[in-house]
Amino acid sequence: MNDTLTKDPSADLPGDTATRYEQFFGPLFFEPYAIEVAKRIHSIPVSVVLEIAAGTGRVTRHIREHIPYSAKLIASDISEEMLAVAKKTLGQLDIDWRNIDAQQLPFSDNSIDLVVCCFGYMFVPDKAKAFAEAYRVLKPGGLFLFTTWDKLENNAASYSARSIAMKYLEQPLPESHNLATSMNNEALITPLLKDAGFAKISIEKVKLFSVSPTAKEAACGLVEWGPVYEEIKKHNPSCIDEIKIKVEKELAEKFGAAPMIAPISAVFSQAWK
Repeated sequence: MNDTLTKDPSADLPGDTATRYEQFFGPLFFEPYAIEVAKRIHSIPVSVVLEIAAGTGRVTRHIREHIPYSAKLIASDISEEMLAVAKKTLGQLDIDWRNIDAQQLPFSDNSIDLVVCCFGYMFVPDKAKAFAEAYRVLKPGGLFLFTTWDKLENNAASYSARSIAMKYLEQPLPESHNLATSMNNEALITPLLKDAGFAKISIEKVKLFSVSPTAKEAACGLVEWGPVYEEIKKHNPSCIDEIKIKVEKELAEKFGAAPMIAPISAVFSQAWK
């Protein structure tokens, strides 16, 4: 996770951008939690699995490897560009790729054993409707498993990059830049699940680490791909190189120059129908 995730990272991305997004943010932020999700579904007997907000397929690959060979996996996203990257990467696997809006799932009631979504619901406009849809399509006893980002300050590399960037902004950021961390605790998530119909709920924070080969590589990605920096480029583009140097220095000092290993934190929510 980084400032790129302060708005929907899968929205309106051209193909080359989606590819670079996967190459940088995929291993740095999403792969650690993809592995963690896979651990939690490994022993669940399922015949039909739906992934929402599959993006470039980081989690999809792990789901496919940890569910029965005979099980059907439907991997969906609202962005055709992100799915195109996923299909190219995972084309050899048995996956049904779909362009789907989480707020309107095109499936029958009680037809899915497991619904998984990693770092997508923060950006869904009508969360109540989306959760109700997940509940509707799940079979009785089915599992709804999704992850959302913890507070920005608990995701250290992103927090450092954002803190440095803020000093170069001429005006406050719009609230939309905080969407990525807008579902960061149990008090925000539990009412949505209960209103959707879920009674058995488990929510916990899972702390892992993001790893980059070097602090310099991490700094370049965090600076070049964050919407906060897009704001800076509009008004003061000459500062970008200076910001990169400062971000690299802080990351190296706090988390190591090579490799850079920084703590990250996400909220894991599980609910059973």
